[in-house]
Amino acid sequence: MLEMRPDCERCGTSLPAEAPGAFICSFECTYCAECADALDDLCPTCGGELVDRPTRAKRHHDSAPPSKQRRFKGQGST
Repeated sequence: MLEMRPDCERCGTSLPAEAPGAFICSFECTYCAECADALDDLCPTCGGELVDRPTRAKRHHDSAPPSKQRRFKGQGST
């Protein structure tokens, strides 16, 4: 099951699990659409392809909660 990370690792934009617009690599590094575009759809961590992350309906959040751990590292991140 996907972690559904809550934010863009590059700019910190919130990416709710139930909303479209998140992009992930095979390691689940997560980026917003604007950052994925700026990165030419390549993960700066592993070099893998960034693809659309599926959404998770809110009705499933109790039984399969999205991650709450934010990954944005602040200024100077890739």
